[in-house]
Amino acid sequence: MGLTGVVTAAAASHGSDPRLMAGASAMCLAHAPALIALYAAWPSMRAAPFAALLMALGTALFAGDLVFRHSTGYGLFPMSAPTGGVIMMAGWLVVALAPFLPKKDG
Repeated sequence: MGLTGVVTAAAASHGSDPRLMAGASAMCLAHAPALIALYAAWPSMRAAPFAALLMALGTALFAGDLVFRHSTGYGLFPMSAPTGGVIMMAGWLVVALAPFLPKKDG
């Protein structure tokens, strides 16, 4: 995801209209470190796998729609970027609620 963020940032700086690629880059670069942190917390945070899945899926859907829209002029499917955004928000909500869940044993 970090690599994709850098690649889309480069594409944004060399394209005619950088808005879509810059948005995709921002989401990828913002969520890559969060996924690394969730991986580090995996042994002790019960919600880490679910939060990571939601963030990765949502970011891929959101950024994928923006890149596809930039490249073809069409989105992946209707409401794909907003759906990805809502899934990302759900991932962050899981992170926010995780301290209130029981910890993993071990």
